[in-house]
Amino acid sequence: MKSNRIAIAFAMVAAMTLGVAAAPLRIAVIMPSATTDMAFSQSMWSALLTVQKEMGGESALQLKYTDNMWNVPDAAAAVRDYASQGFDIVIAHGSQYGSSVQDIAPDFPQTTFAWGTDVNTFGLPNVYAYTAAAEQGGYVNGVLAAKLTKSKKIGVTGPIEVGDAKTYIDGFVQGVRSVNKNIAVSKTWTGSFSDVALMTAAAKTHIANGADVLTGSSQSVVGSIGAGKDKGGILWFGTQADQASLAPALVVASQVYDWTGMLREIIAQHKAGILGGKTYTLTLDNGGLKMAFNPDYKLPAAAKKAADEAIAGISKGSITVQP
Repeated sequence: MKSNRIAIAFAMVAAMTLGVAAAPLRIAVIMPSATTDMAFSQSMWSALLTVQKEMGGESALQLKYTDNMWNVPDAAAAVRDYASQGFDIVIAHGSQYGSSVQDIAPDFPQTTFAWGTDVNTFGLPNVYAYTAAAEQGGYVNGVLAAKLTKSKKIGVTGPIEVGDAKTYIDGFVQGVRSVNKNIAVSKTWTGSFSDVALMTAAAKTHIANGADVLTGSSQSVVGSIGAGKDKGGILWFGTQADQASLAPALVVASQVYDWTGMLREIIAQHKAGILGGKTYTLTLDNGGLKMAFNPDYKLPAAAKKAADEAIAGISKGSITVQP
């Protein structure tokens, strides 16, 4: 009987230990736009869902999000609230959230914070920073655009000339120039990441001026794509997420942000007790950036070859794209 009691006691201790070990990791993410924006926010949320599935589902990784946080003070309150709730990792997915992370992270030294797109960890041991070398996929898109434009006029609709929105467009222009320096590339910065109406108006102006190819960055490019659909025949090049489903006949290719590798490492580091202090950059070479070619668009073989050569050149370092 005594041995049975001992066995039962050991079994109870083992069960309790397993229970503690099996406690799910909890990650919260704050995003400026919707999880279905087909752009920046969706790229992160999709990556988190992929990692959750890899880890075995909600029993291993619990996810929470707060989206449409255009107002920075509201976003900061959400960041602090998640940290106060004991979330293991809090991701502030927006370059506008940097000062909030800098202020809040020291108050929660056992919580991992990650934010981007930027490279500044503020010297804090529990902060990761991340960014994307968006100029690389921008260059590839620019090469394709130069190969496909007939009017030799290309329109760019950007939000604010900062961060990966700027570097993507800078890279795109370099890609166009590498093919034909005489192609006219006109840029419009709307001053807003979220105003779809402004983006639509900017795209319509480019089209009225003869542009037969458009590109742009931010969550509001659905307006630009819509303008191209309304006119008909206006090609689109996307970034941040695969935007082919928005206009299957017009979207040629998209640069896609894949945050899964970074997330896997941050999670592994957190479990090992390393809470921050590193910067991550997505590139074509490390697989964080991917080019998604729309299978519904019949891309000429010569254009596809030029794009593939650009990808290989950037990855190997024989082509340098200035951010």
